[in-house]
Amino acid sequence: MGRVWIRGGRVIDPASGRDEIADVLLEDGRVEAIGLDLSASDAETLDAEGCWVTPGFIDLHAHLREPGQEYKEDLGSGGRAGAAGGFTGLCCMANTEPVNDDPAVTDYILDRARQDCPVHIYAVAAATKGLLGEVMTEMSALVEAGAVAFSDDGRTIMDSDMQRRVLEYSKLVSKPVMVHAEDLTLVRQGVVNEGAVSTRLGLPGNPAVAETVHVARDIQLAELTGAHLHVGHVSTAGAVVLIRQARERGVHVTAEVTPHHLTLTDEATLGFDTNTKMAPPLRGEADVDGCIEGLADGTLDAIATDHAPHAVYEKEVEFTEAPPGVLGFETAYPTVMELVRKDRISPIGLIASLTSNPARVFDLPGGRLTRGAPGDVTVLDPERKWIYDPAKGYSKSRNSPWAGQEMLGRPIATFVDGALVYHVDRGVIVP
Repeated sequence: MGRVWIRGGRVIDPASGRDEIADVLLEDGRVEAIGLDLSASDAETLDAEGCWVTPGFIDLHAHLREPGQEYKEDLGSGGRAGAAGGFTGLCCMANTEPVNDDPAVTDYILDRARQDCPVHIYAVAAATKGLLGEVMTEMSALVEAGAVAFSDDGRTIMDSDMQRRVLEYSKLVSKPVMVHAEDLTLVRQGVVNEGAVSTRLGLPGNPAVAETVHVARDIQLAELTGAHLHVGHVSTAGAVVLIRQARERGVHVTAEVTPHHLTLTDEATLGFDTNTKMAPPLRGEADVDGCIEGLADGTLDAIATDHAPHAVYEKEVEFTEAPPGVLGFETAYPTVMELVRKDRISPIGLIASLTSNPARVFDLPGGRLTRGAPGDVTVLDPERKWIYDPAKGYSKSRNSPWAGQEMLGRPIATFVDGALVYHVDRGVIVP
């Protein structure tokens, strides 16, 4: 591997508390040095003046669809979209076809990623066989194959005794359990947030209490078992309060929030655009504010995209029939940068939620810029204006609520193991 000299950027490294103008030198796949006026005349040079230089983003929650639904996305296309969004590590969820509930599927995913993906892929294995909530998976074997966490995401484990057993066994293998926190008996056929907007649309509502009831249950089970509970895609202020209280009394619970739940309200659904249909749904302004406050005070550890690609024809149906989910990688940074511009979160706090915090939550490599750390680096231009066109992006799918909108802020370069894998003017470079 060669040497890379990233010159004159604002280096933001939450893990070390660094926020200063400096150079970063990468060598042999790792961070070699950080400081002013480094001597690296023989290195490939990237001028980062006016840009932020951060650890590579890590996404704890992404659906890459391979194996089985490659018409929506595959590990290669998802990895390229991730690189264009500044992500150097993606945790792929288990709801593939077949489900990642067997070490052979985990092996397949990780092997395919090594062949065709420009970023690091981490496998989140199923907590129960077939995501049916009935029989636990062989956690030890899955961890040996490379699983970094367990989740039936997309499905909720409604059986409380089964959830208790999953948490107990996860403690034996020292891996977190990520939950999709919705009480399905309260959700029923709900497709938008229950409230004034659902009434105006005439669509069945999904109440906020469906999330808080389930979060409360799982927190109590985590407290009972001592296991590590991770709450996926938090969408309600009530859930933030419950998580905050649980952490104050020592429960091992972490949590994430998506860019769309931080920046969009349920009013985005008023046009019946199925690209605004998510699970959990977009909530009201008070819930968005609660999630932002939870991110700012550290109750919510990470921003995770819940990248969920779907084919165009799958979304071009009645709102009630469309699958939930939106693209997330390429729009994550510019959308959440609005929180910095509105002084809702500090720059270092925002970067922590995309780098050091997710690395800590799932015990992953990277997430820091210190000597000897992996050479996973993202260079961001916070003032770059551009129009987001999903048809010109790297995902195979197009389902984004931000299609056609002007964005402010963009990743301009992404390095993985010290190698440039994306440049805004050159596109994805490898593989």
